[in-house]
Amino acid sequence: MDAQRAQEIANSSTMANVMCNGTRIYIEHIDQQNGTATIHPLDEPNKKQNVSISSLMEQ
Repeated sequence: MDAQRAQEIANSSTMANVMCNGTRIYIEHIDQQNGTATIHPLDEPNKKQNVSISSLMEQ
């Protein structure tokens, strides 16, 4: 996924189907300068992690 699309999803009020390493995730924040996203699995909101935007896939 590119940074622009990741930012659009993060800003949207509509829930998008996004995966990271086979897990459905919620994008909390995008850092376009560093190419990273703060995410958490949909069923584990306390399990935040920073990943490369390129590891995100929209289904």
